[in-house]
Amino acid sequence: MRRAVLIVNPFSTEVTRQRVREVKAALERHADVVVRQTERRGHASELAAEAVGEADALVVFSGDGTYNEAINGAAGELPFGFVPGGGASVFPRALGLPRDPVAAAERIGQALEADRTSSISLGRVNERRFCFSAGIGFDAEAVRRIDRRGRDGDGRRAGNVIFAATVIGVIVENGFRLKPNLSIDGYGRAASLLVNNGRPYTYAGPLAITVSGGAEFEAGLDFVAAREVKPAWIPGLAFRGFRGKLVHDSRVLTGHDLDSFHVRCDEPLPLQADGEDLGDVTEAVFAAERNALHVLR
Repeated sequence: MRRAVLIVNPFSTEVTRQRVREVKAALERHADVVVRQTERRGHASELAAEAVGEADALVVFSGDGTYNEAINGAAGELPFGFVPGGGASVFPRALGLPRDPVAAAERIGQALEADRTSSISLGRVNERRFCFSAGIGFDAEAVRRIDRRGRDGDGRRAGNVIFAATVIGVIVENGFRLKPNLSIDGYGRAASLLVNNGRPYTYAGPLAITVSGGAEFEAGLDFVAAREVKPAWIPGLAFRGFRGKLVHDSRVLTGHDLDSFHVRCDEPLPLQADGEDLGDVTEAVFAAERNALHVLR
């Protein structure tokens, strides 16, 4: 029987002891399972690296931040399964897995037993891998503010509604205006940057926010970057962004299926990847790692 290491973040929004038992039981119908729990930030990367040579597959039951840590620890070394345990869990939802963690674990277990995987690309920014999205500017600032809020009494991070309100707050504080403050080599000046490794970019509850309608997990990177933002532009940009229809908007720079591109900032700007704050940057090199991750789904 195949052997799987199940990495669990006990502080993810939807992770409970009972659900961990149920997810483990679903996987155990198809594989021998060893559970490893994260204890601190960055621990999932260490646990994922340790699983190489110990297991036939790595399954992560958590939110998107822990998925990010795990793929930075062992992407390309083992097949991965992603069980939704966060408030959004964008990545497994985007991969087509059920939102119910037990149903997702059952699907992953069946794929492991049948040796069924699919290869997808990963993004990379300044040598940090990401699963589905990254950004420079207002969305990264919103991520930073969510982190500053800390966690609730159960150790859980603020959810989607608060994140959406925080994004709006950042824009309101800037008077509904964003001026050009970065340059994308070969494309031009922009006020912010959103990078997709697949679609959607994220979710707001059940609603998918597509941003780049042509992005595919099996291809290279896509980006959209508003040249600037004015109050009168916001409704149209937001509507087209939700539907992934920005590619033909003259107010927006776009790139599709790219191997790499280089961004230079006028001043240090916040950078995020998969909802994780990566600090301020003055330059960022984005690249696609094609066929970098073997996914069980």
